[in-house]
Amino acid sequence: MSYTKDKVVTRKFDVVIVGAGGSGMRASLELSRAGLSVACLSKVFPTRSHTVAAQGGVSASLGNMSEDNWHYHFYDTIKGGDWLSDQDAVEFMCREAPNVVIELEHFGMPFDRNPDGSIYQRPFGGHTANYGEKPVQRACAAADRTGHAMLHTLYQQNVKSKTNFFVEWMALDLIRNTQGDVVGVTALELETGDLYELHAKAVLLATGGAGRIFAASTNAFINTGDGLGMAARAGIPLQDLEFWQFHPTGVAGAGVLLTEGCRGEGAILLNSNGERFMERYAPTLKDLAPRDFVSRSMDQEIKEGRGCGPNKDYILMKLDHLGADTIRKRLPSVEEIGHNFANVDVTKEPIPVVPTIHYQMGGIPTNIHGQVVTWDGEKNNVVGGLYAVGECAAVSVHGANRLGTNSLLDLLVFGKSAGKHIVQFVRAFGEHHAVPADASDRTLARLNQLEQSTDGIYAQDLAGEIRQTMQTHAGVFRTQKGMDEGVVKIAAIRAKVGQVTLKDKSKVWNTARMEALEVDNLIEVAQATMVSAAA
Repeated sequence: MSYTKDKVVTRKFDVVIVGAGGSGMRASLELSRAGLSVACLSKVFPTRSHTVAAQGGVSASLGNMSEDNWHYHFYDTIKGGDWLSDQDAVEFMCREAPNVVIELEHFGMPFDRNPDGSIYQRPFGGHTANYGEKPVQRACAAADRTGHAMLHTLYQQNVKSKTNFFVEWMALDLIRNTQGDVVGVTALELETGDLYELHAKAVLLATGGAGRIFAASTNAFINTGDGLGMAARAGIPLQDLEFWQFHPTGVAGAGVLLTEGCRGEGAILLNSNGERFMERYAPTLKDLAPRDFVSRSMDQEIKEGRGCGPNKDYILMKLDHLGADTIRKRLPSVEEIGHNFANVDVTKEPIPVVPTIHYQMGGIPTNIHGQVVTWDGEKNNVVGGLYAVGECAAVSVHGANRLGTNSLLDLLVFGKSAGKHIVQFVRAFGEHHAVPADASDRTLARLNQLEQSTDGIYAQDLAGEIRQTMQTHAGVFRTQKGMDEGVVKIAAIRAKVGQVTLKDKSKVWNTARMEALEVDNLIEVAQATMVSAAA
């Protein structure tokens, strides 16, 4: 079988959104409620998007449980990002935080409640009162399943507003016209194997992170950097990809996330001596120091021989002193994860944890309206018709390190902001721009290279090489020598991407084809990360 231009199906919409996680669905809700025709593409059912894995909460200075205001939140975010955040964007996010959380509550979000009916808030790493004086309760929580609750809430509102979801579709490439404006995407329908051109007045990328470029990751298997790969292939630079966050508490050997809410509720980290070692590294915030600091401290303990287990290669997180009732009320998923992935009853014994890749601070450069921008050496220039929000975007609110619970806030604030801007943009747009005759040529070439291959390298093997290289050369502690070696290795792997072969060439429901196409995105993000880190 081969893909030909005459078999490409064309459809038109006002807006195409790639990704149906928190940011994609918050934006699509804004658009659908305004009466625009919206196509929201997702590789998985919307409520299975990776936002579902967010556990601890969404930050907002509501002050329901302790004195708080947006200025403290602003300071913590800037400091936590190692002073590298865009401070105007951070101010916008922190000012908007209470509004978007209350709005989410009105959408039907089932937050935990205080006795007076207000939203329950828990402490979280790096969040403080009075500019670093003491920890503050700022994370608005729905047990330890906040992302799950948020996705279902947004999905229900989108169904009510009649958003068109294209479930189990994979966007492949951006379509740009001769002026450089984005006028649509090419996409593969997995159920049929058919290729589509989806023409639009605006395209919004909301594809999440690319944590699957690393071997040990808390990210879902769908997080392969699709939006970043699409942007890079279309000639759009990526920003700040040297900044990756290692979450301190991934289950050792499994990588599954244990929420920072554990430490927010009072869990502590212990080394092989039974010492609460974070008291040495961060005497004020202790186990609730920012994630990058806790991860480096844990790695230091392991490197100095105070790790736990037969190989001394992990740290223990102790929760049993909280009591079974508190764990089951506030952290029900943690008990389940401990049992399923570590064979540990967290109500009775500590659980082994290690720093695990979790979040990408960099991405596609945008302004606070979600418009994708490029830099010409003097000023930012907007890429016409292209927007990006969420983890795939770099509006630069997180700097070099994101504070916990700011990710869900990022999705809500900038998803809404982009949605509002797109409504204005589309209403002033007029008719669809003409689409180039060669719009799908790049995608057809990619697909037919796989269809015509007879031997070569399997996608899973090449993806494995990428992940192991990144894990070895771009970990928690990096050296110039190690990063330089990583640059050479990733370049060598990139040279082999054209040799990827597809053994199963069936058209319908061919997930092997999807995985092979994902390698193109993995290598774009991996190389951008490795080169920028080594620079």
